[in-house]
Amino acid sequence: MNFNHFDESGNAIMVDVSAKQPTMRTAKAAADVHLSSELLTAIKAGGIAKGDVLGIARLAGIMAAKKTPDLIPLSHPLALHYISVDFEINEPSGLLTVCCTVRSFERTGVEMEAMVGASLAALTIYDMCKGSDKSITIGGIRLLFKEGGKSGVYNRNMV
Repeated sequence: MNFNHFDESGNAIMVDVSAKQPTMRTAKAAADVHLSSELLTAIKAGGIAKGDVLGIARLAGIMAAKKTPDLIPLSHPLALHYISVDFEINEPSGLLTVCCTVRSFERTGVEMEAMVGASLAALTIYDMCKGSDKSITIGGIRLLFKEGGKSGVYNRNMV
């Protein structure tokens, strides 16, 4: 496996993407928040003391995706053209899946931006609900889809 974040001496470096041609890049990532079905029902109904959990989590995820270069060493600052954070709710199982989609016309991919957005939205849900239930767990952070660039399309559902 070739790791291009290191120079010939083993020092960490930011990959030089200046010679690459910009292309449309899209990535979608998800994170799972496991909580009680009662708490999920309360979130959906807007019955959490701290307010609109999903609205605040959506904003947190968008803001986090934009801050990725400040959080992930060696990532490139990118002009992000589209960020969405959406939620899939399964009340009976107590599963809330956060999905973050990012698009950009750039020289490098936006997978990390999508994963950071999904992760921070999930953490915000925990923060807003921890007063009601501290047993909430977050996991399953994963890339669902990416396209653009020389590596082509990745679709987790097709692997």
